[in-house]
Amino acid sequence: MSTEAMVMRGLTLTAEDGPTLRALLAVFANAFEDQDAYLRRPPSDEYLKDLLSGASFIAIAGYSGESVVGGLAGYELRKFEQERSEIYIYDLAVLEEYRRRGVATAMIETLKEVAAKRGAYVIYVQADYGDQAAIALYTKLGTREDVMHFDIPPSPSAA
Repeated sequence: MSTEAMVMRGLTLTAEDGPTLRALLAVFANAFEDQDAYLRRPPSDEYLKDLLSGASFIAIAGYSGESVVGGLAGYELRKFEQERSEIYIYDLAVLEEYRRRGVATAMIETLKEVAAKRGAYVIYVQADYGDQAAIALYTKLGTREDVMHFDIPPSPSAA
């Protein structure tokens, strides 16, 4: 592998980066072994452009050279108790052959710059028990808090 290909970097996507966001969907499908969730019903180009144009969605592509090998999807959540926000990392994945080479760290470093520009006071993420690679990465980069997570479905009558 050339020296250039070993340079890992993160790049924040803009409204014109729909094709790159589609590449991230393939990375997530591969890394999470979940083709159904990420590729079965792909969003339209208009939807992706609108999402990438919005104020709350953040997408970062992880590169090795010119190849997209990782992705980070996050959301800025504006708070009500103070004029500030926090950033939630919703998905973060790196293709298996590029793991432990700094791709995830590069994407998080890029996200830290985005968070600082937006005035966010914290970035947070959850990891599943047993996902030792994610736990090690996030432990290296932040402070661990043990919390419980609950999924509450929306009311069927509201649909």
